[in-house]
Amino acid sequence: MKKQIIFLTVGVLASTLMSGYSQETSLVKMRRVSFTDVEISDKFWKPRQETNRIASIPVNLENLVKAGNIKNFELAAAGARTGFQGPVFMDSDLYKAIEAVSYSLAIHPDPALDKRLDEIISIIAKAQQPDGYLNTYFIVKEPEKRWTNLRDWHELYCAGHLFEAAVAHYQATGKRELLNVAIKYADNIDSVFGPGKRMGYPGHPEIELALVKLYRVTGEKRYFDLAKFFILNRGKKYFAEEHKIPIERYDGSYWQDDVPIFEHRNIKGHAVRAAYLMSGATDVGGELGDEPLLKMINRVWRNTVTRNMYITGGIGPSAHNEGFTEDYDLPNLTAYQETCASVALAQWNYRLALLYGDARYADVYERSLYNGVLAGVSLDGTRFFYVNPLASEGNHHRSPWFGCACCPPNVARTLASLGEYAYAAGDNALYVNLYIQGKVQTKISSGKVGLKVTTDYPWDGKVSLGPIVDKATKFTLYLRKPGWCDDSVVYINNKKVAQPKIERGYFVIEREWRSTDKVELDLAMPVKKVIANPKVKADNGLVAIQRGPLVYCIEACDYDVPIKSIFLPLNSEFTVEKQPLLLGGITVIKGEAQRLPEMDWRNVLYQSIDKPEKVKLTAIPYYSWDNRKAGEMTVWTPTMAPVPAVKGVEALAKVSVSFANDNSQPRGINDGIEPSKSGEQPRYMCHWWPHKGTEEWVQHDWKEPINVEGCK
Repeated sequence: MKKQIIFLTVGVLASTLMSGYSQETSLVKMRRVSFTDVEISDKFWKPRQETNRIASIPVNLENLVKAGNIKNFELAAAGARTGFQGPVFMDSDLYKAIEAVSYSLAIHPDPALDKRLDEIISIIAKAQQPDGYLNTYFIVKEPEKRWTNLRDWHELYCAGHLFEAAVAHYQATGKRELLNVAIKYADNIDSVFGPGKRMGYPGHPEIELALVKLYRVTGEKRYFDLAKFFILNRGKKYFAEEHKIPIERYDGSYWQDDVPIFEHRNIKGHAVRAAYLMSGATDVGGELGDEPLLKMINRVWRNTVTRNMYITGGIGPSAHNEGFTEDYDLPNLTAYQETCASVALAQWNYRLALLYGDARYADVYERSLYNGVLAGVSLDGTRFFYVNPLASEGNHHRSPWFGCACCPPNVARTLASLGEYAYAAGDNALYVNLYIQGKVQTKISSGKVGLKVTTDYPWDGKVSLGPIVDKATKFTLYLRKPGWCDDSVVYINNKKVAQPKIERGYFVIEREWRSTDKVELDLAMPVKKVIANPKVKADNGLVAIQRGPLVYCIEACDYDVPIKSIFLPLNSEFTVEKQPLLLGGITVIKGEAQRLPEMDWRNVLYQSIDKPEKVKLTAIPYYSWDNRKAGEMTVWTPTMAPVPAVKGVEALAKVSVSFANDNSQPRGINDGIEPSKSGEQPRYMCHWWPHKGTEEWVQHDWKEPINVEGCK
């Protein structure tokens, strides 16, 4: 059956997907609904949470043992001064893993895992110094260098992840041991930094949002004031002073330290740092009602989602700085789009959704969760993406672990706490932000209320919601109308609502609810073709496929021809097909693409062609790629026959070089593609680093003799 096809222009995402970028709304300040109040029982997220529990979390803990993260704490607890393993920020990865385990224990009790976590926390507590300080690198390796390099050495960043882990563990289990460790360390930091004390702030933001969490669970306002201190002082170019850089030669944009916090106009620098900073600023600005700070946040948000966000809900195009370059620079093959950056973008938009009660922010974090974040882990939960390109020539794969292992535990804690993203509570109101089958029960001003949700989302747009109340209870139900949805119908007790009230992107239903009531949403879910703003040069002449919240891609293992030869005319039509045995159970998009036959252009200026060949199109959700046979992948497909790169006889040769490390690709020498500028990272780049001052060579080998008239 043919489905309706919609064409959308995005910049990167169209206003039809998320409208009202230029509008700023008043604060609503919704209350979080804890993940412990949410039960997930659907066919999409529940299996992923279970895989996270039985595979990813154990893999995380196993690798943290192998890499030395836990051993570092044992060394610190024993008073050792040698033997530290790994980079300076090793502690943070263990803290994120603890956070993931805590969330998992809350929704799926596991006595053995609980005991293992208690053992790890006991080691951490023993490693803490008498004055409260806790960072194994500086305890074991360089105790004399505490707080001497805030820009690069991640002390405050690691502390932030400790605070988040401690809050999660306390909320999940009620145990205080790790929380007490966090409080003692926070008191130590508060004794060093703040008004009338020492100036400074973290090179890698994170502690700001964590201190707000610690303040909310303990009620200790000093922690909030310290978060405010770090936020409001950022941009005073402290790192120039710290590293004795003349102010006229200092560029602090990588650390978001180039201008005072209120003057930021765009997202910049390292992507994860930028989004964590904005999350902390959102927490502080919302708590204070600080209008200048909130105006800055909304200004940067608009710049992010209209000029710097990938269609897959990720940010940060450049490997050079793990972050941003210039507006509309969104390459596909060389996209960095770190998994942690997608997590950070989701966290930031979750905070904005709570603060403003506006569905456009939930639209962003839904996009991140279903695409950029979920792609970060394999379907079996044992392999991970650090970098998430939107195209691959078959050489990009998930890894079991990384030397910088920030992404695996970040994905694990996000999946384990997913329920917290689904709902929010307002003034006698319940907000539904993600449509996930299951239940929620929470308290609002009229008492304890809940919902039972039945749906096959994201494969189907039909959602049924039944209130859970002990007696007739009056409250307002806010149901997000997704930005990707153009047509929708609301039914109450099987009666269509002619003109449902919509406010800030939510259907608003205010009534006295009984347990026999039922609300149904029918969210139209056609296949959509999406094109990018013309300023996104990497996507000129290309089209992407989206259905519901899911972005799709095409992968080589579904084709008998090279996918880079395929093009998708704009009048192509699609069908959708459920395939429960493929990739954990997915809905595949089918259709018809085309390709031109390969042609020999040696000594030929013009040739005639017949009709393009028809190619059966199969597209799968982006999150599920690289789980089968290795091969090419692309999210964006040409709408016309792709123009092959101009190549000479060198393209027929096999290139070898005297030396190439793991990050050097000799094929870049003869792929026919030249960067348009020196700062551009080509898809393949050959170099001899770290060799310096040595003689190196390049060799071309042809299968048969050729005539060469010259070379350059």
